[in-house]
Amino acid sequence: METRTPAERRRLVMSLPPLRPADADVIAAFLDTTWAEGGLAQATLDGYRRDLEGLARWLDGRAGGLAGVGRGELFDYLAWRTRHGWSARSNARWLSALRGFNAWQLRRGDREDDPSADLDSPRLPRLLPRALAESQIEALLRAPDTDDPLGLRDRAMLELMYACGLRVSELAGLPSAALNLRQGVLRVTGKGSRDRLVPLGEEARHWVERYLAEARPVLLGGREAGALFLEPGGTPPTRQAVWRLVKRHAASAGIDPDRLSPHGLRHSFATHLLNHGADLRALQMLLGHSSLSTTQIYTLVAREKLKQLVAMHHPRG
Repeated sequence: METRTPAERRRLVMSLPPLRPADADVIAAFLDTTWAEGGLAQATLDGYRRDLEGLARWLDGRAGGLAGVGRGELFDYLAWRTRHGWSARSNARWLSALRGFNAWQLRRGDREDDPSADLDSPRLPRLLPRALAESQIEALLRAPDTDDPLGLRDRAMLELMYACGLRVSELAGLPSAALNLRQGVLRVTGKGSRDRLVPLGEEARHWVERYLAEARPVLLGGREAGALFLEPGGTPPTRQAVWRLVKRHAASAGIDPDRLSPHGLRHSFATHLLNHGADLRALQMLLGHSSLSTTQIYTLVAREKLKQLVAMHHPRG
C-alpha cells in the first residue's frame, strides 16, 4: 500500500469525528507538563498533539476516550493507520507520543497499566543521508538571480544553510540578533532549545552582508522586523516557503528537485566536512546533535562513497 502524503493524512483525520472536550483537556495538560519538564521543541510538541488528537478522534469516546484507551483499541487504531497509508516512521513517532502520554498518566495515578506496553515499535530502515556532490552545491548556490532582492535573499539563505548546516526550521525563524558578522559566527537555537555557535565562513558572510545592505531594506518596506530573512512585506518565510525555494533553485541548477530537500543541504554540509577530514566530535557540535551516535551515520555515508570508488576504479572491484 502506498504511503500517504502529510496533506492526505490530515484530510483523512479531519474526516473523523471532532475532538471531544475531555480529550482536548487531557492532551493539553500532558503537553504543558511535557514542555515544562522536558523543554521539547514546539515542533515536537505539535507533532505529539496531532498524534494524540488523531487517536482521540478515531476513538470518539469509546473506552472512555483517550485517557481510558485499552490495548485492543490501540492495536485496531495502529492497523487502521497502516491500512490507510501511514508510514512505519510516522507510526513510530505516534507510538513515542503515546508512550509519553501513558507514562504521564501512570505518574499521576490516573491509571494502573500502560496499554501501549505490548505494541512493538515498527522496524525502520536505516536511511543514509542523501548529500549533493560539491559541484552540485556550487551550481545550486549560483542559481538565484542576485540582481533581484528576492534572488539575493535566496542566495544568502542557501549559502547560510550550507555553510552552517542549518535545519530548515532554524533558518526560517532565525532572528537578526543571532548573527554576529564582526566575529563571523551564528548563534543557532536547535532542537530542545539548545543553542550552538557556528562559524559563518567567508562566502556565507559575504552574501549575508550583501543581503543586509541591498535586499533586506527593500523587503522590509520601512517596517520593523526581528527576523533575519524576510518575505516582501517584512514577514519571515515559513518552512514550506524555504522548501519551495530550494526546490525551485535546484531545478534551475539542473538538479532533480525530487531528490533534494532543505535538509539535503545540512546532509551535504556534514558529509563534505567529514570527507575533508573534520573531527566527528566537532561535527556533532556544529550540527547540534545531543548524541554522537546520531552524527556517526555520516561515517557510513563516507564508507559507502569509498566502496563505490573501489567498485568503479579498482581492477578487481
